[in-house]
Amino acid sequence: MTNSRFDVVGIGNAIVDVLTQTDDAFLDQQGLAKGAMTLVDEAQAAKVYDKAGPAIECSGGSAANTIAVMAGLGAKCAFAGKVRNDAFGRIFAHDIQSLGVHFDTAPAEDGPATANCLVLVTPDAQRTMLTYLGASIHLKPADVDLEVIKAAKVTYLEGYLWDPEDAKAAFRTAAQAARAAGREVSLSLSDPFCVDRHRADFLDLIEGHVDILFANEAEIMALYQVDDFDAAVEKVKGHCKVAALTRSEKGSVVVSAAGVEAVKAAPVTQVIDTTGAGDAYAAGFLYGYTRDEDLAACARMGGIAAAEVIAQIGARPETDLKAALALKLRNWDAAD
Repeated sequence: MTNSRFDVVGIGNAIVDVLTQTDDAFLDQQGLAKGAMTLVDEAQAAKVYDKAGPAIECSGGSAANTIAVMAGLGAKCAFAGKVRNDAFGRIFAHDIQSLGVHFDTAPAEDGPATANCLVLVTPDAQRTMLTYLGASIHLKPADVDLEVIKAAKVTYLEGYLWDPEDAKAAFRTAAQAARAAGREVSLSLSDPFCVDRHRADFLDLIEGHVDILFANEAEIMALYQVDDFDAAVEKVKGHCKVAALTRSEKGSVVVSAAGVEAVKAAPVTQVIDTTGAGDAYAAGFLYGYTRDEDLAACARMGGIAAAEVIAQIGARPETDLKAALALKLRNWDAAD
């Protein structure tokens, strides 16, 4: 790809993750469905948070996690997302800027508080999330700096943010600006329930604006309303330049004009917390993609980034991810 100020700019929910370890008994006491993501209001979020154990607070959100992981790999990144000028908003801005990510979306001075997500992690590594979307869903086209979009090789859009009309308009405006500048657009489908709500819009977006699609097995089958993964692979062919489809321990499948290529999963010693696995995969893949690696190499990088994240608590690697990626790629090549 041609030289650019940024490798990737992400647009998504600006959320502060509040991570705490718990057990099944606590989930039962709070009437929470294990492994589910539940949207709550500010009062509901605070009620469960007050009863939970010690927590770690850090900036989060799906696209923001992807951008943070890319920055850890050494990529030049930017992010657009809405926060309020409050404690959580300042945490979000500090965290993402400390990684070297360009983030200058003006905070709201009034209205809903900064979004937060209480992530309850059980000993089996499953996470149960209570998400208060707050200020994040009030992102508007005016909040997206089109000069940043034009200066990025890829604009990465988070499917979770597709609900609000203003956010949809911001996505479309950004996608059009990227394409007009000769740049590429990527979309993460985010969640099967998100796909069910917005299937027609997503299909239209993929057909007309998206070059690189990210989805897991459940999401791509939900998009095309099929019960078989191979059938979904056939459906997605030709609708975008690249579809990178993750399958957990089965690895990933990359669909492009060159054909369909399956890439095995990267080894992981222990699964601690699956939070952010898909976000990290997208980061590794896009890191390789913006460096003109072949698609199989991009998928390997994505798998390694995901493996690093699920071996710890939280969605962002605590280790030197760049060094881990280099080491595991060498081991992968040696094994092959």
